[in-house]
Amino acid sequence: MTSIFAVTAPFFALVLCGWLAARQRVLPESAIPGLNGFVLYFALPCMLFRFGATTPVLQTLNPTLLAVYLVCAALVVALTVVLTRSATLPLRDAAFGALVAAFPNTGFMGVPLLVALLGPAAAGPTICVLTADLVVTSTACLALAEAQGVAGQGHGWWRSARRILGGVARNPMPWAIVLGAAFSALGWRLVGPVDGVVRMLADAASPVALFTIGAVLWRAGQHAHGRTPPGRYLPVAAIKLLLHPLLLWLLGLAAQALGLPLSDFALLVIVLVAALPSASNVAILAERYGADTGRVARIIMSSTVAAFLSFTAIAWLAGVRPH
Repeated sequence: MTSIFAVTAPFFALVLCGWLAARQRVLPESAIPGLNGFVLYFALPCMLFRFGATTPVLQTLNPTLLAVYLVCAALVVALTVVLTRSATLPLRDAAFGALVAAFPNTGFMGVPLLVALLGPAAAGPTICVLTADLVVTSTACLALAEAQGVAGQGHGWWRSARRILGGVARNPMPWAIVLGAAFSALGWRLVGPVDGVVRMLADAASPVALFTIGAVLWRAGQHAHGRTPPGRYLPVAAIKLLLHPLLLWLLGLAAQALGLPLSDFALLVIVLVAALPSASNVAILAERYGADTGRVARIIMSSTVAAFLSFTAIAWLAGVRPH
């Protein structure tokens, strides 16, 4: 386990650095959106493009892996909504809780961490499930969050759908993955100064993204209104860190028993993806959609803190030997 800690500790330490920098005002709050924008629109797309361009297309878009992962995501979303929705927790807030339970922090943390832990071969399955979460899981949960507000409003459904799909279309990460897959399929490579710029931005993605997670989490906590009892967020964090990877592992074993093409290595990668903490950008979405930002922020924060131990323990139990 010590060798796994040696790999995971720096990743979580960078998150802590970002949180402390924001808390101590070393990083002004007004600078956090700009830092997040740099990661989202420049550094991460370049990193995902480079991984996609050097990964075989069938690894990036594995149909069996996608099916197993999306079935698991649907079960986690449904279970979380059923267990948490109540008279005091409306559908919108239950849907955002379900999104943080089913959407790991794959882009900002998962891709660099799993490549560092398992080697470059982990990039394909990780990018595959990241695409599924960006396009399918997030869209479904946002539609569920909007369902209560647009019921009986006639054209409200259409406006809501346009808003959600517009957000997906404006997210540069899926486009970077698709473009990288196209370069891989066609055997193309960037050359000259363009390749140099993309490489420099990609190299900046991992440390800046992890630092940004901490800053975003601090900001989300500052803008939370009112106190959230632990019973409203700790169970969802437990679903994210423990139930999600366990359920995915069981579904993966069932798929293998049925003879579906899912390798042990690919299954290990997506189980570790599921063991990651909740995606930090969901706090920004919750604020934008008028959900309970405090609850979402506390789920993300508690899952990020606890994942330092739980993710390492799951990797150790799975027999991971860092490269």
